[in-house]
Order: sequence, then C-alpha cells, then structure tokens
Amino acid sequence: QVQVLESGGGLVQAGGSLRLSCAASGRTFTIYAMRWFRQAPGKEREFVAQINLSGSTTYSDSVKGRFTISKGNTKDTVYLQMNGLDPEDTAIYLCNAVTTTGGQDYWGQGTQVTVSP
Repeated sequence: QVQVLESGGGLVQAGGSLRLSCAASGRTFTIYAMRWFRQAPGKEREFVAQINLSGSTTYSDSVKGRFTISKGNTKDTVYLQMNGLDPEDTAIYLCNAVTTTGGQDYWGQGTQVTVSP
C-alpha cells in the first residue's frame, strides 16, 4: 500500500506563486511516476504535470511554461512550483502515485489552491 499526502495549498493573488508538496509513504519502491491533477467545482479532473523515475517531465498545455514539477531528495517526494497564477488555476490539487504493480495508483486527499483576482 502507498499513502499520499499533499500540502502547500492556500490563497494567493493573481500573478503570484505557490509551491505544492507531495509525500508518498509505505511501499514506495513500486512507484515509477508521480503526477499532479486538479479539479475545480463543476469541472472534470484534469491532468497537470508528471515526473517519472528518470526525471522526465510532462505538462498540460494550460500550465506549460508556468508550472514546474520536480523531485525531492528521493523519488517519494515531488513538488509543483506554480508561477504566474491566475483565477483559472483555482482548484483542488491532487497528487497521484503510479506503481509498477498492475499500474495501480494511489491518490492523496488534495490541497486547495485559490487564486484571487
């Protein structure tokens, strides 16, 4: 089993920056990629960014050039640096740990990011 916990959300003004953290624990040796998703009220959950064991990153078009996903000292921790935030970025941000065991993934509870005009 893998446990996932996000932190770092909060309220920020448009144009500001925020850094989210995601920490995985448990059977983390099976993790091969970690991803950030977000979901706003009335909208579908959408992919934001991904980083794999090699450090290769992928971003959605909506955040490309503004957000940066990175690894911590171990693959069990990832960060999402968000710059140039605007109200459209307001959402619950969720961390997703993907494992090699049948492609099973684990989700955190999410952290709220609110961007004021």
